[in-house]
Amino acid sequence: MIHIKEIAKQTKITVRTLRYYDQIGLLTASSKTEGGHRLYSEEDLKKLQQIQFLKGIGYSLKDIEDMLSDPKWNWMISMKSQLVYILEEQERLKSIECSLRELLNGLTVEGGDNYLAIQKLIQLSNQNKKRLLTFRENMFNDKELELWAKLPKMRGEDPNSLEWIALLGQIKRHMKGDPASSRVQNIIRRMIEKQMEDFEDGDEFINKLWDLRKSPSQSEKLGLYPIEKEVLDFMERAYEIHISFLQDSSIEQGGRS
Repeated sequence: MIHIKEIAKQTKITVRTLRYYDQIGLLTASSKTEGGHRLYSEEDLKKLQQIQFLKGIGYSLKDIEDMLSDPKWNWMISMKSQLVYILEEQERLKSIECSLRELLNGLTVEGGDNYLAIQKLIQLSNQNKKRLLTFRENMFNDKELELWAKLPKMRGEDPNSLEWIALLGQIKRHMKGDPASSRVQNIIRRMIEKQMEDFEDGDEFINKLWDLRKSPSQSEKLGLYPIEKEVLDFMERAYEIHISFLQDSSIEQGGRS
């Protein structure tokens, strides 16, 4: 016979848990010492290992009790049912994971304003996915749809999406300043660099997308993350300043040569 403390040591299950299993009739100790300590047989130990295994694959203690106490239990049907449940649970957890990533990215964009981020994400989640897809297919040709797939995603965890999200959040934080300031211009410069990296030879698509993005109704129909008009206007002014600066520098260099 094996003392309860030794069982706990071997299986890494607490004495308290073993006592609970005994109380609910899931695993009753074969005997006790004169001092009242529970003693377990080798069969008890094997049953405990079965309990922990079944618990580890998601069965409840009540299900485990039924499985181990009923000699006519259909293990094949039970396992198939459990597999279906686990797959459904994985899908549910994946959906939760995506929503959490989306919210974290939304908080980055909105500078930690949780209320605004949540409201925008609720707006996105209420959209009809089939209608969004149809609208995109009507607005863009096949080549443009390939470029669309490269756009940063609010649910994304890839470095590309995260950098775009961070850049947008930085723009929003500096909106009260001068669009010609070095800080804002550095952000715009990086945005242009990323645009060239991600959408080489896609200027026509980017210009078309920007025009659609500036329209709240069109932007919503495309399923894009809501960005306030003043933010877009600020970005456009900063971009125009950046391009103007590049043109002036080019003319100046041309004059020197």
